[in-house]
Amino acid sequence: MLPGSLLFIATISRVSLDFSERLKAMPEGWLHAMGITVTHATQDEVRCELTIGPEHLQGYGIVHGGVHCGIIESLASIGAALYALPRGQSVVGLENSTSFVRAVRAGAKLHSVATPITRGRRTQVWEARVLDEEEKVVATGRVRLLCIEADQLLAGKTVTTPLHRE
Repeated sequence: MLPGSLLFIATISRVSLDFSERLKAMPEGWLHAMGITVTHATQDEVRCELTIGPEHLQGYGIVHGGVHCGIIESLASIGAALYALPRGQSVVGLENSTSFVRAVRAGAKLHSVATPITRGRRTQVWEARVLDEEEKVVATGRVRLLCIEADQLLAGKTVTTPLHRE
């Protein structure tokens, strides 16, 4: 086996690990602002949880649909990035289709899980479900992501994230 192959295998095994602790340590970003805790993060599955507060509500006193969309896109993006990173790629969302199934109010405890549907060289598709404490579906969604090469610019800059750091 070549030394480069060993490095590649080591990188894959690191990405297979649960990155949730690294994500919890991030002091910024939308997930942090919304009080969402990533509880599990691998290239094959990403999970989170949150308790609904007033910051999550729209005018009718129920969770704003953007919260569900944001959770679904965030989890899909994390999982897709963990899969793309060992290949020297990053990911960016192209499409988010979220369906709101059940309204919930402040105090509700939600959790979500995202898993891949397909992971190709150029695109990935992930699906996610947001569930309540009784395991009833609150929202479902599907996210299509573009895999971008390390030398590709995104909005004029090279992509870097906390997941790129050792």
